[in-house]
Amino acid sequence: MSSMPRTQAHAEAPVQTERRVKLVDADVHPAPLPSYIAARLDEPWRTRFERYGVRVPNPPQMYPRVRNSGYRVDSWPDGGFPGSDFELLRAQLLEEHGLDYGILIPLHGHTYGAEGPEFAAALCHAVNEWVREEMLDRDQRLRSSINIALETPELAVAEIERYAGDPRFVQVLLPTGGEYPLGNRKYWPIYAAAAEAGLPLIAHTGGLEQHRGAGWPSYYLEAHVFYANAMVAVATSFIAGGVFQRFPDLQVVLVEAGISWAGPLMWSMDAAWSALPDDVAHLDREPSQIFREHFWFTTQPIEEPDDPEQLVAALEFTGMTDRIMFASDYPHWDFDSPAMALPRAVPKELRAKIMAANACRLYGLGT
Repeated sequence: MSSMPRTQAHAEAPVQTERRVKLVDADVHPAPLPSYIAARLDEPWRTRFERYGVRVPNPPQMYPRVRNSGYRVDSWPDGGFPGSDFELLRAQLLEEHGLDYGILIPLHGHTYGAEGPEFAAALCHAVNEWVREEMLDRDQRLRSSINIALETPELAVAEIERYAGDPRFVQVLLPTGGEYPLGNRKYWPIYAAAAEAGLPLIAHTGGLEQHRGAGWPSYYLEAHVFYANAMVAVATSFIAGGVFQRFPDLQVVLVEAGISWAGPLMWSMDAAWSALPDDVAHLDREPSQIFREHFWFTTQPIEEPDDPEQLVAALEFTGMTDRIMFASDYPHWDFDSPAMALPRAVPKELRAKIMAANACRLYGLGT
């Protein structure tokens, strides 16, 4: 079954589908409070969670971070955490900016992989249930990602199958830092389940090991710029590992890591492949062609050269302008307003594709 797109035919279709969709935000971060997760855990996992917590902190708790844990000052609800309050998210994002659709990416599952298999699966399921009950059921404009226990593929597959029948869950969330490179065959049952369900994968920075090769950064500049390196590792592992030869319809979204690096990466992959093609004899065409057929990008944090025309040239150079989707990264401090995310130099036709049309095609949204 093809993974692009899966028809969105929820019984309560959004009224926005009756008019042209103009704005889709592909990266919105909801965040359940620990008490919300605990309430959705069965025993013995609830007691374990309340007594011991989890082994790896979520990204906002990790250094280096700016004040407010890296979130907008105005996104903190009374007694809560940014992304935990539906009404504030609705007011600050959906209503203020007139979103037709928002794609939720709850990141908690990234760090739950350090737990034991059943505990990790229970935690991911609790997050998915909170999102369904407190976000998706309350606004027809929202869609979400499925959190999975990545390191235990059979449990991850079960979670994918549990939500595959709900068209409001539109993708499967992967961290960039697993126990193994993501092209490893250990994870292929997950990819098979996603492909069978017609769901794209989404890779977001984070996970068990977030800074392979260089160690943990001392400064925010290091951490922020390194995101692209993590996506290069993901893409090359998927391609060299032969994932797309096995799952030819599978699509992968690379979130929150920029875009302009993709062109030089394709140069490098093609050069290495042409020199030693028998090293990856399972690849039946140039790596750049495979890359262009299977990967997608989100805009935030998009590169911002002094000359905006250089950004347009970099985007067009990738040959993938039909695979770039707007993202605000709400409620993080470097949130990109849809009114200001793209410079005026971006042509009108390209702007329309980035702001909505590309996401509609991938996720089967709107008209």
